[in-house]
Amino acid sequence: MSSSLDIQNNVLSAAQQRIQQDLLMALDALAIPEPLKGAVHHAVMLGGKRVRPALAYATASMKPNSNYAAVRRAAVAIELIHCYSLAHDDLPCMDDDLLRRGQPTCHVAYGEDTALLAGDILQSMAFEILGSRLFDQGPAVDASIVLKQMQILATASSKMVCGQVLDLQAEGKRVDQEALENIHRNKTGALISAAVMMSAITIFDGVDVALPKLREYAQAIGLAFQVQDDILDITAETEVLGKTAGKDELVEKSTYPALMGLDKAIEYAKQLHDQAFETLEYFGDSAEELVSISKFLLERKK
Repeated sequence: MSSSLDIQNNVLSAAQQRIQQDLLMALDALAIPEPLKGAVHHAVMLGGKRVRPALAYATASMKPNSNYAAVRRAAVAIELIHCYSLAHDDLPCMDDDLLRRGQPTCHVAYGEDTALLAGDILQSMAFEILGSRLFDQGPAVDASIVLKQMQILATASSKMVCGQVLDLQAEGKRVDQEALENIHRNKTGALISAAVMMSAITIFDGVDVALPKLREYAQAIGLAFQVQDDILDITAETEVLGKTAGKDELVEKSTYPALMGLDKAIEYAKQLHDQAFETLEYFGDSAEELVSISKFLLERKK
């Protein structure tokens, strides 16, 4: 009998393989000159957990889906936005990081100007992919679904940038939990919620109670993801994280361990995951893949 860990690894591994293929297909479909093309591939194709695409696929697995091409495009688009945000986050004017996914950051490898432009083009590419016919193997996806996906992604992207601003403003300050959660529901949680909701609208109509249930789940798991990130910045090694450990404390970022202590932060992450699991109970066995990914996020070491 397969263990829970085996199931988690299988679900995530399958999602990672699928998104790698689709990302490569998407990047190859667009004409980009060098050195920008190399910088884009560096920013996108060096791995990572691929949590957001995995959540999109897992959400779609809950029901038979005639709009699966839209799910695949959404998974690509959400990852392109995430990768753009990382390329910009790492710049000297932002977090000034030298290491990402165990490799030199984009600006270290290609220069600040090219890394900045790589982030810019990844942002526009995400919407270009959403509106394309990439991955279509039958009738075109209904335009209303594509429009809704664009609206969800655009709103989430704006929230992410607002969260980044709030995060920078909070450096060196001691903010309360309400302010900290406002930062991270935007900076991290918005894209995670978008990954779930861009997929959810391909299988549920607008009046289905499943949509607010999935939104509630995504908000809980998105915030839990950030709490866990803050914890790992303290407890994990750079070699495991693939990025510089201890950086949050070095630049005096506002984090959950700094606010409430490490033990209480670990407890809070567990509470948020419990909320997410409780919400998924509404869907029964159909949410098995979402449950597996959620368990991975709770237990991850990087």
